[in-house]
Amino acid sequence: MFLLQGAEARHLATVIRATPGDRVVLFCGDGAEYPAIVTSIAKRNVTLDVGAPNRPDRELPFRLEVAVAFPKSDRGDFLIEKLTELGATRVVPLISQRSVVRPRLEKLRRAVIEASKQCGRNVLMEIVPAMEWKQYFSHSTISRIRLIAHPNEQINAAKPPNLGQPYEDMAIAIGPEGGWADEEINCAIKSGWQVVGMGPRILRIETAAIALTAYFALSNASSA
Repeated sequence: MFLLQGAEARHLATVIRATPGDRVVLFCGDGAEYPAIVTSIAKRNVTLDVGAPNRPDRELPFRLEVAVAFPKSDRGDFLIEKLTELGATRVVPLISQRSVVRPRLEKLRRAVIEASKQCGRNVLMEIVPAMEWKQYFSHSTISRIRLIAHPNEQINAAKPPNLGQPYEDMAIAIGPEGGWADEEINCAIKSGWQVVGMGPRILRIETAAIALTAYFALSNASSA
């Protein structure tokens, strides 16, 4: 037997309105799913009979890191929701010269859990503490394939590359609403980042991040 408490127990009891005998699926972010049967429900906890785990494979076959200067208000929650659905592995909130938002990690991590429950993902997307742009771009341990998005009008940017299959681990970086400063772009290029364009129009932060993530995540899935 397993005793479920806290916010998840309240959600199961009052939102889903589970009753004894209902079948549910539990996950804890370790890659497994745990089928369970509700045996009893109280005000603050739910008791479940948990069965043997299974491990459905719903993750990308490569690591996809998204570094992004976060947008304002609830657009950040929307961004996290969609990156979770698309299979991004890790999100790095960037502090750039023109950043205006320093996201609350606990709020974003909660959004990852909610999105994972909705889309059936059983490995939680990692969100790390915010990092200064210069530290991030010059970091030596991130992926060999590093792409930084920048409007075509401002620099001689290439289209997002067709990297072939299987993809290697990669990192993509999306700048703030005011765009990257010249110093930031130059630092990225010197550190081995490839500048890629996102078309002739100026995209919002979340649009650019979702579009570039989807470009690699979904093209990999369609060719598998």
